Amino acid sequence: MADDLHARYMDATETWRTHRAACTTCQPGAFCKAGALLAERFERLQDAYLNRRRT
Repeated sequence: MADDLHARYMDATETWRTHRAACTTCQPGAFCKAGALLAERFERLQDAYLNRRRT
């Protein structure tokens, strides 16, 4: 399970970075609709991964 969580977290990180680099609408704190969804997924998986490592 932890390996799957890590893989999903890393995938979300790369997807978000790729989108952010190409999207002219996304700005720090203000994202396009697709960017907001990607950022939320990245943040949710990052929180889950970091919280799992602490326990």
